Amino acid sequence: MVHYWDLERLYQALAEAKRQLAPRARKGLTNTEKLYLRGLLCGNSPAEMARKLLQSPKGVEVFLCKTLYQYFKKMANSPDEPIGNWRNINTWLESAGYKTQSPSGFQLNNGWPEDLAVKILNVSIDRNPITIEKNTITITINIQLASASPSESPNTEDPDSGEHPK
Repeated sequence: MVHYWDLERLYQALAEAKRQLAPRARKGLTNTEKLYLRGLLCGNSPAEMARKLLQSPKGVEVFLCKTLYQYFKKMANSPDEPIGNWRNINTWLESAGYKTQSPSGFQLNNGWPEDLAVKILNVSIDRNPITIEKNTITITINIQLASASPSESPNTEDPDSGEHPK
C-alpha cells in the first residue's frame, strides 16, 4: 500500500511550532521552508538539496538547523535533544502519523483536486508552432499543470531578503 505525506497537517503543525518559537516571525512556513521540508520528505540529504538547488551545502545545513530542525524538536517536545541525523526526521514524522493512505486534497475518482486553479507563469513561442497544411491550421501549445496544496500561497517572497541560503 502506498502512503503519502500529509503536507497540510505537517505545514500546520510546523507553523504552530514556529509561532511558539518565534512569535514575531512571519506567519506560517515560508516557501523556502516548505521546499526544504519536501526535500527532506523525499529522502534528500541537505547536501543533495544544496546540489540540486545550486546552493552551498553549509548554507542549507545552517538554514535547516535554524528553522525546520527547531520546529521538529518543538513538535516532539524535546527542544534540547539533537536531531542527530536528517534521516531521523522522516522516521519520527511517519511514526507520529503524518502519512496517509491517499494524497490529501485529491479526489480518488479522477485524480484532480476539486478546486483546481491554474496560474500561467510564462508564455513562449517556439520555432514553427503554427503549421498550415491543406486548409488545416495546426498550433502547437505546450501546457504544464501543477497543483499546489491549499496552504501554498503565491510566491510573494523577496528573493533578495536573505531568506535563501547562499
